[in-house]
Amino acid sequence: MATETVAKPRTSARVHVQKFGTFLSGMIMPNIGAFIAWGIITALFIEKGWLPVPELGGFGTNAEGETNTGLVGPMITYLLPLLIGYTGGKMVYDVRGGVVGAIGTMGVIVGAGIPMFIGAMIMGPLGGWTMKKIDSIWDGKIRPGFEMLVNNFSAGIWGALLAMLGFYAIAPVVQAFSTGAGNVVQFLVDNGLLPLTSIFIEPAKVLFLNNAINHGVLTPLGVQQSLEQGKSILFLLEANPGPGLGILLAYMFFGRGVAKASAPGAAIIHFLGGIHEIYFPYVLMRPLLILAAIAGGMTGVATLAVTGSGLVAPAAPGSIFAVLAQTSRDSYVGVILAVLLATTVSFLVASVIMKTTKHSDETDLGDATARMEQMKGKKSSVASTLTGAGAGAATGGGVGVLAGPVRNIVFACDAGMGSSAMGASVLRNKIKAAGFADVKVTNASIANLRDDYDVVITHQDLTERAKPATSSAVHYSVDNFMSSPRYDEIVDLVRESNIEGGTVPGTEPGEGTPGGASAAGTAAAASAGAATRGAHAADARVDAAPDAGTATAAAGTGTSEVLARESVVLNGSATTRDAAIDEAGRLLLARGAVDEGYIAAMHEREQSVSTYMGSYLAIPHGTNAAKDHIRKSAVSVIRYPEGIDWNGKQVKFVVGVAGVNNEHLHILSSIAKVFTDKQQVARLEAATSVDEVLELFGKVNA
Repeated sequence: MATETVAKPRTSARVHVQKFGTFLSGMIMPNIGAFIAWGIITALFIEKGWLPVPELGGFGTNAEGETNTGLVGPMITYLLPLLIGYTGGKMVYDVRGGVVGAIGTMGVIVGAGIPMFIGAMIMGPLGGWTMKKIDSIWDGKIRPGFEMLVNNFSAGIWGALLAMLGFYAIAPVVQAFSTGAGNVVQFLVDNGLLPLTSIFIEPAKVLFLNNAINHGVLTPLGVQQSLEQGKSILFLLEANPGPGLGILLAYMFFGRGVAKASAPGAAIIHFLGGIHEIYFPYVLMRPLLILAAIAGGMTGVATLAVTGSGLVAPAAPGSIFAVLAQTSRDSYVGVILAVLLATTVSFLVASVIMKTTKHSDETDLGDATARMEQMKGKKSSVASTLTGAGAGAATGGGVGVLAGPVRNIVFACDAGMGSSAMGASVLRNKIKAAGFADVKVTNASIANLRDDYDVVITHQDLTERAKPATSSAVHYSVDNFMSSPRYDEIVDLVRESNIEGGTVPGTEPGEGTPGGASAAGTAAAASAGAATRGAHAADARVDAAPDAGTATAAAGTGTSEVLARESVVLNGSATTRDAAIDEAGRLLLARGAVDEGYIAAMHEREQSVSTYMGSYLAIPHGTNAAKDHIRKSAVSVIRYPEGIDWNGKQVKFVVGVAGVNNEHLHILSSIAKVFTDKQQVARLEAATSVDEVLELFGKVNA
């Protein structure tokens, strides 16, 4: 049968720059607290600060006649670049990559002798990426007991080589670039041309290209300038909230409908909260308003240049509070004036544009917000402030605005190893059958959630715990992990978002989008590698195996006895829920898989959120905090022919779960497949031997 294919759209240069900027921002933003700490120390204790202290500010001489080192110099020279280098390496290859990245960063720091932020943003990711590639060479080939020896020495040797590379090769290049870029900035300042940068910066903000400019160039150069002069104008080229505030004020006076009504709230979020993206949809509704932003930006920069004002450190987020907190002691008048004049000019230009052009703001704000999120590449955490979108999604009652095709779905539960793994397996099979094999469906504990998912699915009792950590995602609440009607809604959402995004599945179930089969294979291989190495054990975002056969192969010998014959009971003796949990836990205890504390944790988990899955199945397991009570992975299966009352639901099968790393996930995937098939459940009910049960669960011990 012929398969319909669609040429993969080319990724635009803007998207590449966005991704690059986002990566740079990912290295800087987690360390903004350190920048603020350095800025406070600088503003207070340097020679021109509010409270000059030679020992802290690093000026004057001590009793021995030596120049005081202080905190300012070492923090900016060593602490901040090392934090950036570590963060960059960790983004690529977790803690191991962060350590090697920090070692390499030390080489460029010492080699250059100046604050090496650009060097850190090179060496950090380079260290993480190269260490990852080196580890892959001998992955799975190290004899048991020698893993720590090999890992430590390989990281040490490669880190030393990277430090020398940074010292001799990278540092001179970055130093030359920094000097050249600084000279360009100084040329613009000397010739009164710096305000012209707003012609590029303001449109870049609306297109989400600002991170590449701000964190890639302006922040490193600004820090160097601040170290030399005590302040820098560069920190306010992008962070000035005035231009955006002026546009929002114009909407408050001259807008219409929803746009006018939402503008006051957006202005508060923008000016006081520092979330500048809140005004981007208002510009996208009327593209001519970019002229107002440019005019306001140029006015602000010109004011700073004329008054010789600046900040001592980056203002992030771009709130007026952050701006004032980082303002140099001698620059308050200039900085405040720059914000006020930028707001005024932006407001006047925007007002003229809005009064002289005809436009329906009421109907276009939602579309503009959606376009903004598509350019950003993910759902905006503040978009609902403008449109109210997504309010119902948190309870499964609706779907919020998606920035693009659904690619990453996560099931979250308390421990991330039982009910979430089962639910993920069920939904993964449904999505694969719909022809979207490249959509990633994972499971995680709520404690390990991050805000990079498109869709988050939780038990209805856990949704409120998951929402704060994943505010950008669409949330679905379910009460039945095996056969929730929400799954069909999610499949429809995946289908609609992917087709609208230009992705068309093949005509054969499981073929997926063009290249989907290979993508699925790659994902399965990656999951298998992670299970073997345990490299991602601390982050419970793991894929349950897509099918029993693949899962068994992926699991390797370490999981060959997860489900043993002695852990399968065809006629359980318990008559109550709590007794059934004890019976399942005792089987795990008898296997030496857990200690007594884990059984208590199974009851604790049941008290907080039910482990009833639907289809006569419950899977009691411990809480996330109980993982220290697990000695090895094991699963127990007990059948209760007469059924047990489980919080008002009838349960005939109880599956006890204890998992180390990801070793138990393949059997959970097999169990999920069985219990979504009514005929298979009927066979389980009629089984007369343990062998029949093991066969139905995919012969996991083969």
